Amino acid sequence: MQNLKPAFWGSLAVLVLLWLVAEPQPFGPGSFFPLRERMVQLSGVLAIGCMSMAMILALRPRWPEPWLGGLDKMYRLHKWFGIAALVTAIVHWLWANGPKWAVGWGLLARPERGAKPMIENPIEAFLASLRGSAEGLGEWAFYGAVVLIALALVQMFPYRLFYKTHRLLAIAYLVLVFHAVALMKFSYWMSPLGWITGALLACGTWAAALALLRRIGARRQVQGRITSLKYYPGVRAIEAEIEVPHGWPGHGPGQFAFATSDVSEGAHPYTIASCWNAAEPRITFITKELGDHTSRLREKLRVGQEVKVEGPYGCFTFDDDCSHQIWIGGGIGITPFVARMKQMAMQKDVPNCSAAQAVDLFHTTADVDEEALGKLAADARSADVSLHILVDARDGRLTGERIRKAVPEWRKASIWFCGPTAFGEALRRDFSAHGFPVKERFHQELFAMR
Repeated sequence: MQNLKPAFWGSLAVLVLLWLVAEPQPFGPGSFFPLRERMVQLSGVLAIGCMSMAMILALRPRWPEPWLGGLDKMYRLHKWFGIAALVTAIVHWLWANGPKWAVGWGLLARPERGAKPMIENPIEAFLASLRGSAEGLGEWAFYGAVVLIALALVQMFPYRLFYKTHRLLAIAYLVLVFHAVALMKFSYWMSPLGWITGALLACGTWAAALALLRRIGARRQVQGRITSLKYYPGVRAIEAEIEVPHGWPGHGPGQFAFATSDVSEGAHPYTIASCWNAAEPRITFITKELGDHTSRLREKLRVGQEVKVEGPYGCFTFDDDCSHQIWIGGGIGITPFVARMKQMAMQKDVPNCSAAQAVDLFHTTADVDEEALGKLAADARSADVSLHILVDARDGRLTGERIRKAVPEWRKASIWFCGPTAFGEALRRDFSAHGFPVKERFHQELFAMR
């Protein structure tokens, strides 16, 4: 997770630096209106650059996963770029329109305009001829993008509607690409800024086309069939086992996949709760009733139903060289640890298999289902994992101090956390305050994908 902020701020810094190289006199001399033109250009470059990078990350590319820490982290970066695009686009709009309003209110004098010089370059002349339509269409696309991005940031907005409206951003983006190509200062195209911007626009356009055609992740999708369903009323969770007889490449414990049971709802991400066995090609998902979609799964899913599965994704795979691991699963965040325990139990029967690390698993939950907790305890015994179950109403909150008391060798361990983001961040700060190297050995799965 430590690479997200450098990736985000570094991308913005590169665009600003390239603009400074391309703009001979970025901040003067001259009157206010030449400065305004330069700020319109800078804010426009940042806005379309951020939106392009958000579009590229929406493709769920595999290559950045190891460096960024998994697709869950990439979606966080996607969100940041979306917010940055929203902010810089508003700044761009204000620079473009604010001075016009000020002139109308008598706060600024309208600049004197002489005769426009003849444009000799045919490409530049063609782009200049598109200026009026690019400005008009771009303004309407800006309004649409602002509304759609704002809706995406509202967590209470139902996912089924978010899925449908968010795809409309691809249309707004394509219009804004036309706006950017026609209105970006022509001399920029001959500089590294133009080359990088052109590459971003090309990749973003490709991503928008795939989104509109519903082809994101198509090469990583396989057809599956639900073979069993089990509901745990105490924790309001459903366990679904899906057979994937052809094409699934296998997965590691802690990874997740996108599953589509209803085309109108789109693909939803779920952590995989089973280890991979090629002889029995099945995937298990455990889903808690948390939102509008998951609350309806109990009524909508049925044994024998066809399901499309895409993946696997994620880098929450328990790979390190520490002699001890501390696992913390908050609520439904227990899922990746269930998969890992099942894998560890299988490995015990493999000859010459190296022994896994000693593990302490802390599961904190507000809901109780004795059958579910019994299965969890059985998995822990099979994997030789020390299990600590804390029910909030009975045992109180899990804190860093309680973990350190239960695991005296915590300084030599690595910590793997999956659960509510705020809970994980609180534990991260607590352990950091006690000298634990959180950057290297605190691994956190980001729960929210929006």
